[in-house]
Amino acid sequence: MPMLDVGASIPAFALKASDGRMVSTESLFGQRYVLFFYPKDDTPGCTREACGFRDQQAGFAAAGVAVFGVSADTDASHQKFASKHQLNFPLLADPELSLLKALGVWVQKSMYGKTYMGVARSTVLVGPDGRIEKVWPKVSPDGHAEEILAALGVPAKKAAPAKKAAPAKKAAPARKPKP
Repeated sequence: MPMLDVGASIPAFALKASDGRMVSTESLFGQRYVLFFYPKDDTPGCTREACGFRDQQAGFAAAGVAVFGVSADTDASHQKFASKHQLNFPLLADPELSLLKALGVWVQKSMYGKTYMGVARSTVLVGPDGRIEKVWPKVSPDGHAEEILAALGVPAKKAAPAKKAAPAKKAAPARKPKP
């Protein structure tokens, strides 16, 4: 099933969040929110993407937009992932694939010549009326949170400059043993 179009109603869902509560279309009605779909907890790309949303959380809050990450991982996996990376937004567990399939983000993928089913990294912005306002299919994990903030007209927080590594010390020359 292809991903839903802008203007379509978000399919009804009720999923357990990493903070222990149930999150549903009913509980979110009346507010704008982002659902970003990612393949797997604690993998390199997914970690970079989730940490990007974490680092830009102030911008989403300023725009009045809640953020939720969604994958097929279990609630226990989400709790570990969120704690390890100090994520400041809930992760929704969809191990039954109900929302992932309904939105068309559970797709056939291939790697090294083998095909398998998995989550297509993508995002939807849902309006307060429960309709999809914008779709980002096949996104890159790097800079994605900033891309969404730009679409919302909110400036992104600048990333902290990378720390320079201390110069390597030269090894002392080897001493020759005395005869």
